[in-house]
Amino acid sequence: MISMETLRNVLADNRQLVEGKRIFPREISLPAIPRCVLVGVRRSGKSYLLYAQIQHLLKEGRTWNDMLYLNFEDERLMGFEASDFNNILLAHAELSGSSSLPTLFLDEIQIIKDWERFARRMADAEAEVFITGSNAKMLSVDVAAALGGRFMSVNVFPLSFREALSSSGVVFDSAALSSTSGQAEIRRVFNRFFEKGGFPECIHLAETREYLNNLFQKIYLGDIAVRNGINNIFPLRVMLKKIAESVGQPLSFSRIASIVGTAGTSISKATVINYVTYACDACLLLPIENIYGKLQERESHKKYYFVDNGLISLLQHDAKADLLENLVGVELLRRHGLQDTVFYFKDKIEVDFYLPEEETAIQVCVDLLKAPETMRREVGALEKLEKVLPVRKRLVITLEEEATLETPSGLVEVVPAWKWLLQIEN
Repeated sequence: MISMETLRNVLADNRQLVEGKRIFPREISLPAIPRCVLVGVRRSGKSYLLYAQIQHLLKEGRTWNDMLYLNFEDERLMGFEASDFNNILLAHAELSGSSSLPTLFLDEIQIIKDWERFARRMADAEAEVFITGSNAKMLSVDVAAALGGRFMSVNVFPLSFREALSSSGVVFDSAALSSTSGQAEIRRVFNRFFEKGGFPECIHLAETREYLNNLFQKIYLGDIAVRNGINNIFPLRVMLKKIAESVGQPLSFSRIASIVGTAGTSISKATVINYVTYACDACLLLPIENIYGKLQERESHKKYYFVDNGLISLLQHDAKADLLENLVGVELLRRHGLQDTVFYFKDKIEVDFYLPEEETAIQVCVDLLKAPETMRREVGALEKLEKVLPVRKRLVITLEEEATLETPSGLVEVVPAWKWLLQIEN
């Protein structure tokens, strides 16, 4: 139970906190429906989306009497229970002098057990409610049912390359792209983004490794180990490192257990299943399935991508090929969504990504044109895929190379990653 005095103090302090935050635009639009759940990995910028919405409302003439903000990771709210939710409304009414329901901005609410009941009640009362959480279960069918279909869900990733450019003050319009100096500046930011990733607080840090290491520890210790009652964290950390070293490879749970075993720690298949599920729930790992596999194989032989390239760089060295595929995988999931929109194909051939709605096949290759054998393998797989699945567009994303290849099956576009991320293709 949290005292009313504490709630009043926290609410009052948060008004100054939010107004003092410096924000920059994100290419994430909140839905028109005034009730949404923002879900994403820790430190991806969810809170800043709330700050931006509050500051926007203040500029439009709304006041703090009309809204409130709470972050449930605030240490003053330790011990908060579901029964305290109504006291939030009472404390706000005392501060504002109004009994009208305020617009609610509730940050990291998944910490509180049974939060869904309060959110559902506020939705039933037609209150405006904006919620964030660092657990993908908040996007689950069960939670959606508990919320009565009254909330829209939004996936929040770390910054995209376009957002990283904007936050760095780098222009990427047609004039910049057509000039040598403009393109050089864009590619300078890309080189950093490629290796360091896009966590917002990393963008302007001269040295990012300490920040990323601390963030990774918070994720695997707090959002995975503590939340799920894992006492021995060593196998968990080894497992995550080994998955980072296997980006782009289909991995069965048995295979993961075997790889972890080579590091000198024993872990069962059942434990691997649990740990991988927890890492996906924490939005750390993003899985995709083989579109050609049987149901059981699709569930048990997935590829896993880390939500940000900075974490790949933290967990392994000299990983240019893995970083490139991870970058493309995350961007595809950002653009197209996490549920049954992005796949890989593997049978007698392997294609890195397949988008069924667009009938697009994508290969990822650091260098294509310089290596004839690599080109035969990668382009050949794109040609053979159309015998199994419909393919209207074929794309090879490279680190720097650019070309248009004519094949018996049609054109193959070869585009450097930085251009593809800016959605500039041949």
